Amino acid sequence: MESRFDLNDNELGAKIGRRFANTSMAIMQSTLPASTLQMVELRASQINGCGWCTDVHTKELAAAGETAVRINLVAAWRAAGVFTEAERAALALAEEGTRLADAYQGVSDETWAQVREHYDDDQIAALIYSVAMINAANRLGVIARMPGGSYRPGMFDAITN
Repeated sequence: MESRFDLNDNELGAKIGRRFANTSMAIMQSTLPASTLQMVELRASQINGCGWCTDVHTKELAAAGETAVRINLVAAWRAAGVFTEAERAALALAEEGTRLADAYQGVSDETWAQVREHYDDDQIAALIYSVAMINAANRLGVIARMPGGSYRPGMFDAITN
């Protein structure tokens, strides 16, 4: 599969992309555990069918030392016993926040209560923005048809540091 359009080869696309990266950098600087953030972004990317983002987040999790079992089970987290209650709450928020059109209530009160139980206000802000940003990134990747497979862990470090 070939990409339809390279947003970074376009002056306006690159300008918007830098601002997008700045928002992502602020999220990454939160106290939310990096593995939780990556799992949330991986789950949304799986749901949305974004090959590029799925590639990014699986490889970043692996590079950070996450086990193959946990990475592979993100897609079936409800049926897996390898995630903490806090991670499960974050993954539920990611799913419900991603599947807005599929759920009449959006994020359920039950999921919200679980998130409130495990995360402080700054971490919740990071989770909410993370779900919103990864859904936007997934749409960019799917619309531009950005193929997965070529990402190298740390590829964006120079941009975000």
